[in-house]
Amino acid sequence: MTNLIKNFLGLSTIFLLFSGCSNEFEKINPELTWETPNDIGVGVPLSENQLNATADVDGTYIYTPDFGTVLEEGNNQELNVAFTPKYPSAFNNANLTVSINVVNKGTSDAVFNESLSYETMVDIDGNAYKTITIGNQTWMAENLRTTHYRNGDPITNITSNSQWVNLGTEAYSSYNNSEELNDLATYGLLYNWFAVSDLRNLAPEGWRVATQADWDALISELGGVNVAGAKLKEAGNTHWNPSTSGNNSSGFTALPSGRRQYTDGTFINMGFNGFWWANTANGADFSFYYQLNFDSNTIIAANFLRSAGYSVRCVKEE
Repeated sequence: MTNLIKNFLGLSTIFLLFSGCSNEFEKINPELTWETPNDIGVGVPLSENQLNATADVDGTYIYTPDFGTVLEEGNNQELNVAFTPKYPSAFNNANLTVSINVVNKGTSDAVFNESLSYETMVDIDGNAYKTITIGNQTWMAENLRTTHYRNGDPITNITSNSQWVNLGTEAYSSYNNSEELNDLATYGLLYNWFAVSDLRNLAPEGWRVATQADWDALISELGGVNVAGAKLKEAGNTHWNPSTSGNNSSGFTALPSGRRQYTDGTFINMGFNGFWWANTANGADFSFYYQLNFDSNTIIAANFLRSAGYSVRCVKEE
């Protein structure tokens, strides 16, 4: 009977056509589905990443708290949806409640360019990032630190040096396997290229991992490889050790996040160099990356083996 009723939803009136019965019938309860949202960071407003209930029939959704609400820190906070079906003569209203944890995800101490206007984007893990528009592109102004792909699948965390060596499958790590939240918020995570190119999408919805073409367009906008480095790097010596060349006039706020070696799995170069993958292959075994050094205004474009661990920046889809 349920299937019969749903098949006639396009009509203004729903009739039950069988012998001996009246036109009155018991309305159906819609089936609401709402997976428990991932934890979000303090200060992150509620969005479609959390408020995303679905029903098996058409209708409208009213959430409490609503989109844009910033919750206080705390676990098991209730989110409610009130569902009103498009055809109330056939279906009942419905409600569903899930809970969410609002947790401390650390605070970056990067020195952003206060003279520029930054916006914000949020990844699937509930991490918030500053973003900056440079020319015709909008970039993340912080390194990616998601531990899940866009579809919710976890990215493999490899802490063992021996397991990281010559790894041919997707993986990430933090520098020195740090669990310090402020360090993670500041420097982001290191990913191998297999995670960068994974079809499940490392970048959040509406964004992509920057390609070689994206990086080259950015460098051109900033005046070319010989001067772009200074405009990309965070100003001062807070993280670049030492550095006198960075002015961060672009707002990109590049940090010397170091890298993880493919040869022995060790971590090197934090404070002195930054490395960022491009989602562009170069032959069967190599992929492109971009490098900034503490003592130079130049940005270096090169390619390397895919099992190295580098930082990632994302560009907003047009």
